[in-house]
Amino acid sequence: MATPPMARIRKICLGLPEAYEEETWGTATFRVHKKIFAMVANEKGSTTASMKTSREEQAAMLAHGSPFFYPSYVGSKGWIGIDLRSSALDWDEVAEIVQDSYRFVAPKRLSAGMT
Repeated sequence: MATPPMARIRKICLGLPEAYEEETWGTATFRVHKKIFAMVANEKGSTTASMKTSREEQAAMLAHGSPFFYPSYVGSKGWIGIDLRSSALDWDEVAEIVQDSYRFVAPKRLSAGMT
């Protein structure tokens, strides 16, 4: 039986140094030192995640198309949305995007030792 998307993304996020989960706006947010690096929503049978990225990476992912999309509210701030139920999803790539997002907001002493 496949692991549900929420469980998979939670494991990736909480595996990062000092990361924790907090519900905000009815959505699971993953944080380090009170700064959000990932948000996951379960709505209408779909599970989506949003992570901070560079403008260049955001543009490249949007040009790629599915499973990436421009997320409401945070897309203008350089975040990327990912449909976690998409058949085009690569979980290794999701983990890389989460780690990159974490690096954007985490203190340098925490992100320095990450591979």
